[in-house]
Amino acid sequence: MVTAATEREFTPSAGLHVIGSVFDAYKRLFISGRTAPVLSRSNPVRRGGFDMKLTIDRVQVEADDVVSLTLKDQNGASLPSWLPGAHLDIFLPSGKQRQYSLCGDPADRSSYRIAVRHIRDGGGGSREVHETLRAGNTIHVRGPRNAFQLIDAPSYLFVAGGIGITPIFPMVHAAERGGKPWRLVYLGRSLATMPFRDELATRGGGVLDIRPDDRFGMPNIASIVSAAKPGTAVYICGPPPLMEPARALLTAENPTASLHTERFSALPVKDGKPFDVTLQRTGITIPVASDESALSAIRRALPGVKYSCQQGFCGTCKVRVLSGEVEHRDQSLRAADRETSMLTCVSRSVGPLVLDL
Repeated sequence: MVTAATEREFTPSAGLHVIGSVFDAYKRLFISGRTAPVLSRSNPVRRGGFDMKLTIDRVQVEADDVVSLTLKDQNGASLPSWLPGAHLDIFLPSGKQRQYSLCGDPADRSSYRIAVRHIRDGGGGSREVHETLRAGNTIHVRGPRNAFQLIDAPSYLFVAGGIGITPIFPMVHAAERGGKPWRLVYLGRSLATMPFRDELATRGGGVLDIRPDDRFGMPNIASIVSAAKPGTAVYICGPPPLMEPARALLTAENPTASLHTERFSALPVKDGKPFDVTLQRTGITIPVASDESALSAIRRALPGVKYSCQQGFCGTCKVRVLSGEVEHRDQSLRAADRETSMLTCVSRSVGPLVLDL
């Protein structure tokens, strides 16, 4: 409550006037003046994790069209620690950048493990992994990053679709070690296509429910998540059709449960309108179609521009906005950052946009 003693008009001292004048001069020089782009040139990408050159120690077939790569430091040093749900950015010899979940044991810092399914009609990244990478090769990686963190909960329900088992596997490790009850429903086309089944069978403290489509038919996600107890943390990784029904069901019938999802592809653009984005440093103006992301359009001109999750979580694609009205669609930028920055993987503009790229 405001009292009469605190309602008196505030009169700044001479010292505060001096500080204010200095700050105004700073803003004119470094923020709003014509020299600001030179004196205050920002790095448009703020990212976590580490850049490393790692050696492929082993390539192992884990299932039909799935191989795992075990990565180690070139000098045998311990690798940066990570938590379940984390992934690595992998920079392939061709220049392609891909993200793969860590699927080993977080307690083992001597190596990282990722697994890659060969997507024959995809963008070529998985084909390059399967056809060109061999034990002894050195690759550039960045990370670990985590936009799919395992929260503390009284119990867990994990649902993995196909290669979606990769971020879920370490979560099962963690639940087992923490003595928390867990259930994993593992879905796939057939047993032959589902990696890590034998390793999962050795986990204790929970229930492993493997349901290949060729034996059980197409999965009914509503029946799977409806069994979640109140307060359960539900983690789903796989194709989009697994996720939307689960979200609707839990919201309506089990609001005390929490739903956490991860997908491996970029989010589809909904209700998008076309706009133009100008890259200030190069002077290039690029049209952004109504059904593509700003990041996708920018990569046509700047293939090496940094990005990672493509879902508005990690902040890797954060860039300074020099002019334009941003339609923010991310889930991570602070309110203060939204005045001057955007995440190009999901956010858009309602008109012409100029970026510090």
